[in-house]
Amino acid sequence: MAPARHIAPVGTTLKRWLPVIFVGLMFFTGLAWNNFPEGGWPRCASYGVIDNPLDDNYMDHVMNVQLPRMNYAQPKVLNPVRTDVLTMTPWFAPIVWEGSFNRDILNEQYKKRNISIGLTVFAVKKYVVFLQRFIETAEKFFMVGQRVNYYVFTDLPEQVPKMTLPDGRQVVTIQVPGYKRWQEVSMRRMEMIHDASMRNFVYEVDYIVAVDVDMQFTDEVGVEILGDVFGTLHPGFYETERQHFTYERRASSQAYIPEDEGDFYYAGGFFGGTVKEVFMLTGHCHSAMMADRDRGIEAIWHDESHLNKYLLNHKPTKILSPEYLWDCNTRSPPFLLKRRFLTVSKNHTQIRS
Repeated sequence: MAPARHIAPVGTTLKRWLPVIFVGLMFFTGLAWNNFPEGGWPRCASYGVIDNPLDDNYMDHVMNVQLPRMNYAQPKVLNPVRTDVLTMTPWFAPIVWEGSFNRDILNEQYKKRNISIGLTVFAVKKYVVFLQRFIETAEKFFMVGQRVNYYVFTDLPEQVPKMTLPDGRQVVTIQVPGYKRWQEVSMRRMEMIHDASMRNFVYEVDYIVAVDVDMQFTDEVGVEILGDVFGTLHPGFYETERQHFTYERRASSQAYIPEDEGDFYYAGGFFGGTVKEVFMLTGHCHSAMMADRDRGIEAIWHDESHLNKYLLNHKPTKILSPEYLWDCNTRSPPFLLKRRFLTVSKNHTQIRS
């Protein structure tokens, strides 16, 4: 009969192995520590993420963020504020209309994020004449109280108006070539915004809003427009069936959309999102336009055609109603409670020549 085995108590075994465990831990901890940046905490490297999310000072900041007490009407689940227009897409992206949001609540929420916005415009050749009014009206209505960089792409930097703006708001001039054809300027916008996103925007702002310069702000445009990527419903097609949209219909084009596809028709004169998303959007559209050019094709509405193809395949996270881009010569329908961004009357042939 085999002798009975003696099993030492757990405590005795643990005491016996503690020195070995301790030395092993010190060895591997030393290796790991040497591979971390100075300070010993693995860093996130980019996107401005705080190195140590458990740092006491960081937690103090989170705990100390307080919003003022606000009195406003309680939202009612069974009583939507707008029933005359579509306010949500099938992919759960909100469509922004007057009455569908409370700007005071949004402003208080965005204060915690300390954001900055870049507003890009192209004032090339004769279009520089619109710049003064554009900036003056933007100062009155665009992102009031927020930090804003007006990025002016122009071939005539000496004609950019000298304006004194409040702290946190500035005009940044970016010199670009003066292309002969206005179509070329329109299509090259995507390339220039893409390049500037990598070169400038990523270091300076959080969001990019790309708009036309021959426009004027006539009512408030604020943080309600911001999202990962947003487009704006074209004022000429918001009630049109998809088969009548002026999409590019030639299958040989990278912008091709068949008649049985399409959600909305988006205007090329107002789109944007985070710098990262705008970088991807503009890069994709520019590459598609260059691929078309190699085949001798130019999409029917140039960069707008490619923007619509991109937003069909990469659904926007927010959509702006026609309030945010309206034709000054078009009658306002009853559901259009605001006209926030209006075209400026002009002779298109003369200004494009």
